[in-house]
Amino acid sequence: RDSPHFSSSMAAPVQQVQVFGRKKTATAVALCKSGKGVLKINGFPVELLQPETLRIKALEPVNLLGKDRFKNVDIRVRVKGGGQVSQIYAVRQAIAKSLVAYYQKFVDETSKKEIKDILLAFDRTLLVADPRRAEPKKFGGPGARARYQKSYR
Repeated sequence: RDSPHFSSSMAAPVQQVQVFGRKKTATAVALCKSGKGVLKINGFPVELLQPETLRIKALEPVNLLGKDRFKNVDIRVRVKGGGQVSQIYAVRQAIAKSLVAYYQKFVDETSKKEIKDILLAFDRTLLVADPRRAEPKKFGGPGARARYQKSYR
């Protein structure tokens, strides 16, 4: 109990929130804490994200809200599952939701509402998960709904 490790970790509670974003089977977990504007995805800076078009998509919350809202928070995102595009959509949702949650918890309600309104006006999927999933394949056809062609002779 009285070890220096125990007391020092309890002394200054770090301001952080953990939020997830989902798209199809991809899940991104964003850890948003007070810092100096670092944005990393799976440990890599977001600037290294390839291809360019998907990087623009992932940075949409940042570009919408302006860099000044992100300059005093560090966001680290872990993403797994799904494909390339689904992962990017999960990441952008996680980033947007984490900033809203951070502002609600540690800043004030008015600025959180402001951020939320900007994001929702632009694209609802930034804060609300898309419930659509792939339908399971059935027998008698190549996919979920399509059937094999039938011939009469």
